[in-house]
Amino acid sequence: MRISSKTIYDRINNSLQSTYSDMYNAQEVVSTSKRINKLSDDPVGLVSVLDLRSSISNVEQLGRNVSMGKTWLTASESALTQVNDILTDVKVLTVQMSSANTGASERANAAVVVDEYLDEIISLANSQSGGRYLFAGTNTDSAPFQLNETTGEVDYNGNTTDFSIKIGSGSNIAVGRVGSEIFGEGWDESNIFKTLVDLKGYLEANDISGIQDAMGNLDGHMTKINAEISGIGGKTVRMEVKENIIADLKLTYTDRKSQIEDADLAEATIELNAMQLAYNAALTSASKVMQLSLVDYIE
Repeated sequence: MRISSKTIYDRINNSLQSTYSDMYNAQEVVSTSKRINKLSDDPVGLVSVLDLRSSISNVEQLGRNVSMGKTWLTASESALTQVNDILTDVKVLTVQMSSANTGASERANAAVVVDEYLDEIISLANSQSGGRYLFAGTNTDSAPFQLNETTGEVDYNGNTTDFSIKIGSGSNIAVGRVGSEIFGEGWDESNIFKTLVDLKGYLEANDISGIQDAMGNLDGHMTKINAEISGIGGKTVRMEVKENIIADLKLTYTDRKSQIEDADLAEATIELNAMQLAYNAALTSASKVMQLSLVDYIE
C-alpha cells in the first residue's frame, strides 16, 4: 500500500499545529496567571467572572461615594463647629454689652467685632469640599450665601434639595445640605445672619433692649447648629458601617473571582514544560520524517 507524501506531510503539520496550540495555551496561562483567558477556556466560568467583575466595579464605585461623603460630612462638621464657636463668642459678648456698666463707645467697638463675626460665618456657610459648596443643596457650583449691600440682608442662592450620594442599592444619604434650613429660611428671628446684622445695629445705636433680644435669639441658633452637628455625627457612623460592608463585599467578590479564573502557577508551569517537551519532540520527529524520500513509502 502506498501513502502519498502529501498525506504524510498534512498529518505531520496538523500534529505540530495541535501541539503548538496546546503549548501556546499553557504559556498564556503561565504569563497571565489566569486559567481563563478566552471564552473557549471555560464558557460558564467566564460568564461568572464577568458578573463578578461587574459586581466589584459597582462596590468600588460605592466605596468612592462613601469616601467622598465622609469627606463632605467631615468638612461640614468642621464648618458648623466653627460657626457654633463664633455664636458662643457672640453670646459672651452680648452678655457683656447688655450690662448697664458698659458705655456707648465700648458697644460701638463691639459692633465692629460682630461685623467681623458676620463675615466669618458667611465664609463658613460658603465652605467647600473639592471645589463644591457644602450648603447650597444640589447647586454645588455656586456660593450659596452673599451679603446684599443694597438691602443689608444675606441672600441664599442655593436650592432646596439636599445633595445626596448613593451608598447602596436604593440607599442614599444627604451629605450636602440646604443652607437656608441651617442658617435661616426667611429674614426673621430664625435667621442667624439677621440676628448678627441686627445685633450690630443695636450695638451701634447703644440699644440695650435690642442687644438682649439678640442674645435670646442666639440660644435658638446654637441649639439648631448643635442639632445639625449631631445629625452629621449619626450620618458619619452610618457611612463608616457602610464602608466596612463594602470592603467585605469587595473582598468576597475578589476571592470568588480568583477561585474561578486564577491558575495554580506551579501546576501551570509543570504543564507548560510538558507541552514544550512534547512540541520539541514533535519537531524532532517531524524533521526526520520530512527528510525521507517518497520512495521510502513505496512498498
